[in-house]
Amino acid sequence: DVQLQASGGGLVRPGGSLRLSCGTFGFRFDDYAIGWFRQAPGREREGVACLSIKDGRTYYSDSVKGRFTISSDNAKNTVYLQMNSLKPEDTAVYYCARHKTGGGGVRATSFDYWGQGTLVTVSS
Repeated sequence: DVQLQASGGGLVRPGGSLRLSCGTFGFRFDDYAIGWFRQAPGREREGVACLSIKDGRTYYSDSVKGRFTISSDNAKNTVYLQMNSLKPEDTAVYYCARHKTGGGGVRATSFDYWGQGTLVTVSS
């Protein structure tokens, strides 16, 4: 079975850093792209980053560009989201998801399997 497991969330002060992990199981990791999304209370889900394992292309939303970095450890079938210079508006539940192909972008309808989410709270 295809599974994605997001972890690494927590409480952090503004300006701090966190690294989220997305463990993947049940499919050929190298053939796909993995994306990170977030949803804050009362707001729509937002795609923040995507990494094509197939060809290494990355995509970032304007709201996180320059602060977040998406990467992978192909030996562990795991994708990471390094989040630096965190702001209160980054507070959300973060989800990882598998793109239907190896392509990029963060249109939610292009993703077919989703992890369970991990909560990130940025507060002083």
